[in-house]
Amino acid sequence: MIQLGVNIDHVATVRQARRGVEPDPVRAAHEAEIGGADGITVHLREDRRHIQDSDVERLRASVNIKLNLEMAATDEMAKVARRVKPQISMLVPEGRQEITTEGGLDVRGQIKRLRDVVKQLKDGGMIVSAFIDPDIAQVEAAHEAGFDVCEVHTGPYAHAYARAGGDFLLRDLADEHRKVVEAGRRIREMGMRFNAGHALNYHNVNAIAGLEGIAELHIGHAIVSRAVYVGLREAVREMKRLMVEAAGA
Repeated sequence: MIQLGVNIDHVATVRQARRGVEPDPVRAAHEAEIGGADGITVHLREDRRHIQDSDVERLRASVNIKLNLEMAATDEMAKVARRVKPQISMLVPEGRQEITTEGGLDVRGQIKRLRDVVKQLKDGGMIVSAFIDPDIAQVEAAHEAGFDVCEVHTGPYAHAYARAGGDFLLRDLADEHRKVVEAGRRIREMGMRFNAGHALNYHNVNAIAGLEGIAELHIGHAIVSRAVYVGLREAVREMKRLMVEAAGA
């Protein structure tokens, strides 16, 4: 069955706006669990703009589902991951000025460096994932670097969906969707797990959740936004239902 990893970064974003103690990401993770989440995702950024080191440590100690730690491919972050030992460590590109992650990791262009980081994380007992654009060359480089999982960046697909109003007869949307399909096929051919995420929401998720062989979607902003109106538990439940229905169709 397709799985849902809920990104709770923006719960911490609200907390950090006041440098206070609420809302607490750990409580949010527990609500997501009850709603049916299969994993919790957090991005420990180098500038610590939302999730803090203490959040990661408390989450690892308290959640009953897998923890996916997103991070830059730096020695500092590798040390954090090896200390905390999340079940999954996902390497992502990171820019200090970006609002959110703006593209996939260039595995092909820095394969020697990434191979070393992947080895450090695997030696620490973690599954290691790469967040990449839907590009066959990047998929093959990720395999060469030793990654276990490729998470395909669905941002371009999501933006095309919005422009097209969800009409797949429009070439722009059809092309972006095809790129995700082809990347996913190659990921599976190379023996890696096929995940996807970024900018997925309650409107555009079906066409991704229904892809052959997709294992897991990571979704954050849409779920946290929906939670403002219905609560996090129900927002997670609604997203998981849409995913499972699409995967079974």
